[in-house]
Amino acid sequence: MALTNETIQQKLSEKFGEQLTEWQEPYGMLTFRAPAEMNLKVMQHLYDDMGFRFLTDLTAVHYPHSVNEELCVVYHMHNLVDNVRLRFKVFVPISKPDVFTATQLFSAANWMEREAFDNFGVNFVGHPDLRRILNVDDMDYFPMRKEYPMEDPTRTDKDDEMFGRGGTVV
Repeated sequence: MALTNETIQQKLSEKFGEQLTEWQEPYGMLTFRAPAEMNLKVMQHLYDDMGFRFLTDLTAVHYPHSVNEELCVVYHMHNLVDNVRLRFKVFVPISKPDVFTATQLFSAANWMEREAFDNFGVNFVGHPDLRRILNVDDMDYFPMRKEYPMEDPTRTDKDDEMFGRGGTVV
């Protein structure tokens, strides 16, 4: 039997009930939301029972205006046999950004989680080597969070007149 979005949603709903929410299919990819404390249970079920053996991507997103859900960890998984992909998300507060590591299930999660930690500050509980991977070790902020102005308005090298834009036209 071919694995479809409908059968995946049905099987996950049977297993986890109302805990999985926000079911969508943007561009045909099944997407849903899981509680952060259930990320491993959901991934293990997808791996064991539905053949999602490839963690395509793991990343984070910062939603600064979502109170107590400022950080989102996004997982993309792929069933290579049936050629089906899905996405699921878990949200955590920025004050306690703890998510269980997926490194025991997927070796590839190691560096992806380190990158999400380095750029967003997500703490992957149980990670074997959670340290910065791209930025310097003594950096005291997370550069992909939307916590600072995008550009310094006092910079003079960004003056439009230096690039021939602005001023008087002759």
